[in-house]
Formats: sequence, structure tokens, C-alpha cells
Amino acid sequence: MSGGFDEESQNIKKLKADMPDMGSMGRTMSFSGDDSYVDTVSKFARAGQGFGMVGTGKCVAVFTSGGDSQGMNAAVRAVVRMGIYVGFKVYAIHEGYQGMVDGGNCFKDMTWKDVSGIIQRGGTVIGSARCQDFRERWGRKKAALNLIKRGINNLVVIGGDGSLTGANLFRLEWAEHLTELSEEELITDAEKEHCSHLNIVGMVGSIDNDFCGTDMTIGTDTALHRIIECVDAISTTAQSHQRTFVLEVMGRHCGYLALVAGLASSADWIFIPEWPPETNWQDKLCKKLTQTREFGKRLHIIIVAEGAKDQQGNPITTQQIKDLIVTRLGHDTRITVLGHVQRGGNPSAFDRILGCRMGAEAVLSLVDADQEMPAYVVTLDGNKAIRTPLMDCVTRTQAVAQALKEGKFEMAAELRGRSFVNNLRTYLTLTRLKPPDKVCSLDGKTCASNMNVGVMNIGAPAAGMNAAIRAFVRTSLFNGYSVLGIHDGFEGLLEDNVHHIGWMDVGDWVRIGGSLLGTNRMTPAKILDKVAEKFKKFNIHGLLVIGGFEGYQSIIEMSEARDKYPSLCIPMVIIPATVSNNVPGADFSLGCDTALNAITEACDKIKQSASGSKRRVFIVETMGGYCGYLATMSALAGGADAAYIFEEHFGIADLQADVEHLKAKISDNVQRGLLLRNEKANANFSTDFIQRLFAEEGKDVFTTRNNVLGHMQQGGSPSVFDRNMGTKLAVRASEFLREQIEKNVKDGVVYTNSPDTACLLGIQKRRLGFRPVQKLKATTDFQHRIPTNQWWMKLRPLLRILAKHASTYIVESEVQETCCE
Repeated sequence: MSGGFDEESQNIKKLKADMPDMGSMGRTMSFSGDDSYVDTVSKFARAGQGFGMVGTGKCVAVFTSGGDSQGMNAAVRAVVRMGIYVGFKVYAIHEGYQGMVDGGNCFKDMTWKDVSGIIQRGGTVIGSARCQDFRERWGRKKAALNLIKRGINNLVVIGGDGSLTGANLFRLEWAEHLTELSEEELITDAEKEHCSHLNIVGMVGSIDNDFCGTDMTIGTDTALHRIIECVDAISTTAQSHQRTFVLEVMGRHCGYLALVAGLASSADWIFIPEWPPETNWQDKLCKKLTQTREFGKRLHIIIVAEGAKDQQGNPITTQQIKDLIVTRLGHDTRITVLGHVQRGGNPSAFDRILGCRMGAEAVLSLVDADQEMPAYVVTLDGNKAIRTPLMDCVTRTQAVAQALKEGKFEMAAELRGRSFVNNLRTYLTLTRLKPPDKVCSLDGKTCASNMNVGVMNIGAPAAGMNAAIRAFVRTSLFNGYSVLGIHDGFEGLLEDNVHHIGWMDVGDWVRIGGSLLGTNRMTPAKILDKVAEKFKKFNIHGLLVIGGFEGYQSIIEMSEARDKYPSLCIPMVIIPATVSNNVPGADFSLGCDTALNAITEACDKIKQSASGSKRRVFIVETMGGYCGYLATMSALAGGADAAYIFEEHFGIADLQADVEHLKAKISDNVQRGLLLRNEKANANFSTDFIQRLFAEEGKDVFTTRNNVLGHMQQGGSPSVFDRNMGTKLAVRASEFLREQIEKNVKDGVVYTNSPDTACLLGIQKRRLGFRPVQKLKATTDFQHRIPTNQWWMKLRPLLRILAKHASTYIVESEVQETCCE
């Protein structure tokens, strides 16, 4: 199985050839496409009108269906408020399809205030239910009547593939229902004309991430948070007593949760539907647990998807695994079934922002919809919210189920997408007992490499650094390279604090925050001669730097000194790792997701305190230097009223306008307000100044308090996102260094001065790539240590709209990338 993913099978190619190209179809409908949709948005933006009254006379209804998932409320909130912004009359249908069939009080006319305070709540506040009636044609006809009587012919569906498929069937039958209802004189000619067609747009709410065509579904990230919180907690007690824990997670037909949780927790073994174990898996599992215990490992974690089966289709249960381990090995083994705890709790920052973005895009897709528009589903492709034809995604999702049913497991895994396969391949590599005795070079020849690759942290600590080092060490050792850990950055290098790192040395690093290798902010600009001397002394043939803006500067400085120092003529890679997310060339840095969740959780608690202190406005200061990423994104995730940042100038008139907004909002019986300020947003308008200004100007309506969150934003256990991104980026960095070393080695000496071998590795929009740091200099504001173009700035109008500010929605635009794949 491990070698079966290298090339696509003929069956996969045929299946893909028979399907429409979802990628190209999706891109034409994205925020950045060059089509009529963008022209329409741009027209209103140029007129300075926002969308104004473009939705006047139209009605849209939003409902949630099927199983609940965290982040649904954020999506509902975004649909309601964006719908009101564009001029729609907005309804919420309670209890899903059942409410649509029942009518009456299940339909609620929504106002802006109706969705206040729900973004941080789990589940769905408008309810969800399985509906047998809607499966019958008479039930769908009754639902059509309830919609038509309210003038609703635009639906936003938040649910799984079954809910979305049902909505598409409803759309296809719509004309028949209209005709029959008219003939039965249940609707008037005017009602029939007004609702002559039904427009459908969907969002996928599912913790299983089992819908093809989107990288992530709403609720998946939060479910992974719940799983990893449990695994981390169990790990401490397991280590205390030398226990083995067998955990069952959800995933009846999809192993995504088990797979990613396995990566994020460095689990010893996973069982998923798409990768059934070999026939002698019992022997291999017992052998691995025995050997790792002999190596000194005190705990073992085994994660089982509830739908796991062997290659003959027989279920593999947690009890079966426990009995095996107890009988053969005598290990103290316990079972934990997580169950519905995975659906519970507050949504993560990622799911809140995803719900906001998808909800806004869903409404915008209905602004100029007509009867020719097919049913779309809003999906996530890399870092872009796009629209994709619904039934294309459903077809591929159903193809996965069929492949599993027929025992075509490699096909099923590949149909899940490239990310799923890469996750699986990475897991299989990193969880081996030890590196292979013999390693093949890229040209296929067996070799015992004497090459050394170094790894170091530069800058402030950031969550995910240790996960990246673990993955880099094990992948490099797997490829036959020795790994030198350079402790405490360049200071440690000058002090010869450099040591070999072994396979088991990094066993449990994935779950630990901060930097176990040690880090500081020193750059090599003034000590390049000494750095070059140390590189020569330790015979370093390739270098990975994991760090922030200082790490980025360090790679630039060393690459520009190559002509003077031959020992610096080696391939170098920087993986951005900083809570500020201020490094050019990457949309996300390691640590920023963990920090964002810490801020969001703090804001939830701060807002909750207002329930006991009525009519209060909180001003919260975040980290980030001159970069406003944390302030903006945590404001969007926390439902804040505004975020003050350096990149967007604000003055006393803007502050006064926000005071008036808050006075009006709180006078309308909304009990609290929330404002975020980036630490270097403005030297004169400090957090204390803003707090005093709002206290004075709003004293007859509300009181104010300020909170400086400080270094708690850098601490804590890494989020699932940061663990997995660090893991995957480090694996790719190791492979890149291997390729470049073997390409540029001669007589045991590595020499390259090409700009393409001193790169930053990161994700931008839909691409993971290596971008030469010398070319990235042109897109860098070195004075303020930020990129000159930042993708998240396009979300600031959405923040203002969802907070009921007058704002013009700005279309995300494409930026030409310099990228070496």
C-alpha cells in the first residue's frame, strides 16, 4: 500500500477524465476570477455604493441540515448580515428541511441583531433535523409552497452531501411544483412569476471532511481541536503509568479525522477506511509496540476511525485491538471513545473565519443569480473561497464511497485529494521505528550518505516549531542524511552548541509549544565570516531555518554573501514561524493559528464577562508588531466591532464614528462591544488613549475596559493546524534540500550560488512552493517588517460589514507569484 500512491492508476485517470474539471470551473467563480461576477462587484465598488440595494425585492433563506458542526453559526450570521447588506429580505428556517416542510413559526424574518452573539457558539442556533418528509415528493411540494408564499426563491444550504443533493433535486423539480401549485390555485400568478426559478448555493458543514472538492469543511478544524485536546490529556496519564490508549474517533466512511489526528499527536498506529492494514497487521502492531517500549517510550497512542475495516471488509474495533495488546504483550491498555464530544464546544478561530468567508460568498453568488445558474457549493481551495458546481463535488464524493465498497482503497484515497494522500504518506514515513539501513539516492543508486543538514530556530518562539523539527529530522534521516541541531540560533552556532539529533530524540516533540532547540533574534549580518567558518567546521551541506522575520533576513544575508564565503554556497530554506504572520511569500506562518485561537478564546471570556456588567465596551491589544493580521483575524473570529491596525490609517474621525456606532448598537439592547488594536497600530492613538476617549464620549451609554493580552499569545500547545503545517512543510523542505544537494554535489563538496537554492517555503493562495528570498525582497517593507501586499487585508471590509459598518466589499485580486516548485 505504501508504494501505491506514486502514480495514478488507470482507473483513477479514467474516472477523472469522465468528470468535469472542478478546479478550472471553481476558479472562474472565485473572488479573483476575470468574469462577469467580478465585473458586477467592481461596478458597485467603483461607484462607492457597496452593494446597496441590488438585492431589493429578493428574499433569501438560510437553514442548517443533517448533523451539526461547529462554525455553522458563523456561517448563518454571515449570510444574514451580508444578505441585509446587499438588500435581501433574509429568513432563517429552523429545524432544517423539517422546518421547511412544516412552515409556520419555523420561518423567521431575520434582523441584524438576531444573530448577535452567536459566532462563538457551537452547534447551530437555528436547529437541524433529519427529515423523512422531504425525501418524499409531496414533502418537497409542501416545502415549495411555504417558500413561495414568503417570496423566497434563493436558498443557502449548510449541511453535508445528502442535504446538498436534496437541495439540488428540489431545484430541478421546482418548475413542476410551481405548475402543480398554480393549477391547484394554491399560489397566485404573481407569486408564480416572482418565484419562477429556485437558486441554490451550499456550504458543507461536516466534521468528517468527507466532501470532495473542498480542502476543509466547516467544523473539521474544531473537531480536530477536540480530539487533540483529549489525546494530549490522555498522553500525560498514559506516560505516568506506561499505558497504551486506544481511541475511537468519528469517521464512518472517511478517515480524515483519524489520519490528521495521528499526524498531530504522533500516534503509534492509525486505522482508517482508506488504508486497511495488511493481513498480518496484528503481528506488526505488537512488534512495533514492543520495540518502542524497549527504546524507552512510556506511552502508546492508537487512533481508530469508527469505520475502520481490514482488507476483507471486516470491522476493526477498539475492543479487538485492546484484547490483542493485552493478550500478546500484557500492556496496561485502555479504551476511550470520544463520541459526540467531537461535535461539541466553541468553534475554533479557523472555523469561525471559514464560516464568515463562505457565508459572504454564498450571498454574493445570489446577488445576480438567474434561472440559468446551476447549484453551487462554496468550497475552500488552498486559501481561496470559491464556487464549484455542486453535483461535480457530489459525483466525486459518491465515487469515493463506491471505491471503498469495491475494495479499491488506493483509488478511494486518491479521490480524497492530493492533501489526503500526502498526509497518509507523511504519516507512514514519520511513524517508522527507525530509518532504513540503506537509502536510495534520487538516481536510484544505493548509498550511505555522509552529508549533514543543519536545522535552527531564529526569532521569537512560535507554536509548531518543534513539530517541524521532528518531521525534518525523521525525513532527513529516512533519506540517509545526518541532522545537526544548532541550538540557540547563531549565538549557539558561534559557541559550538551543535549536536546530532537522532530518530527517537524527537519522538514527542510534535505536541510541545515554544522551541526545544532554543532560539534568539540575532542575524548573521555582522558575523558572516564566523558563521561561514562554523559551517565549514561542522561540514554543513544544507540548512533549514524555522523562524520569523529575522530568519527571513538571515537567509537573505547569507545568500548575498555566497560570492565571498564558499561554505555558504549550500541550499537553504526558511519556513516562516512567527505569531505575527509578517513574513513575505507565505499566507500563514507557524504559530499564528495557535496565537489566533488564544486571542479568540480570550475575547470570548472577555465578552462573557459583560453578561454581568451590562453595556460595556472592551478594547483588547494584540501582538503582531506592525502587522495587523492577529488583530484583524481575531476581530473577524470574535465578532468584534472594529480592529485598528498600522496598515489601514485611522484618525480621530474614525474613532468618533466607532463611538457613535457602539452607542447606537448598545442603545438597541446589544449589551457589549469589542474593539481590537494591534500593538503598533498608531504611536499616538494608544490603547489607553482609545479607552479614555471611548469612556468619555460614551459615558452616558456604556463603560469601557482595556486588556493587553501580552505573551500568552505565544504560549500554549500548538494547534492542529500549526502541528500539521509544520510537519508537511518540514517534510517538503527536507526533500528540497536532498534534491539540491544531490544536484550540486561533486567529490563530496556541495556548491551552489543560484538564487533558486535560497528559498522561502510557504503556502500562497492555492500553491505550496519555494520562493527565492532575493526576489521576495521587492515585496518587503523592511522598515516595518511586513510584506507590501497582504492577502488578509481583503477581509477587512467583510469585518466592517458583519459589524454593521458602512463599507464597500472589496474583491480579492490575484497577485503574480515568483515560485520555484
